[in-house]
Amino acid sequence: MEYCIAVPANRLGNAVYNTAQLKTIQEIVTLLVFAGHSILYLKEPITTWNYAAASFWLQPARSLFFADRCDAAA
Repeated sequence: MEYCIAVPANRLGNAVYNTAQLKTIQEIVTLLVFAGHSILYLKEPITTWNYAAASFWLQPARSLFFADRCDAAA
């Protein structure tokens, strides 16, 4: 099911984003869905320092992949 959605999304997204940006979006969405599923359905607490640190470092990583889009808009 995921593959059936990912292929058309990549074809449409390729007109706007490059491959690295599409992969970054995919990974962040996957992590958010997995974290939400773990918290809501599996009742797993995400309270350790390593989860907080990983979440913190996702923002700068995302910013670096999309920095060229911000430069082009300015």
